[in-house]
Amino acid sequence: MTIIESKVSINKPVNEVFDFLSDLNNHQQLMPENIYNWSSTKDEAKFTIQNMAKLALKVSSITKNKEIIVKPSEEAPFELELKWTVTEDGEGKTEATYTISADLNMMMKMIVSGPLQKLVDHEANALKTILSTK
Repeated sequence: MTIIESKVSINKPVNEVFDFLSDLNNHQQLMPENIYNWSSTKDEAKFTIQNMAKLALKVSSITKNKEIIVKPSEEAPFELELKWTVTEDGEGKTEATYTISADLNMMMKMIVSGPLQKLVDHEANALKTILSTK
């Protein structure tokens, strides 16, 4: 299993960060420009990654103010899990960690690990930017 992760510190309480992340409608704001055909509800999202794949995702587990796990709801190019974990740092700030776990063979790992790392970094930084301006 390939693990790709990015961590950011956000100057907001954990419940605000969690509430934003727990609604998949908000995730469109976190996506880079190469994502299109976005449609979503609170618990599901469908979109296309330019020159790569179409994905349909669904919240598979949620632990209030701690963790949100999202998995494909339709067949994906490889086994995949997306996880947001939020923890309070004790000073009213939240540390948000975004992790993608993907079952990649060596060839796929060489091809997609770079773009997946860019995606994870982009989404984590976009979350920080969006919530810092609210």
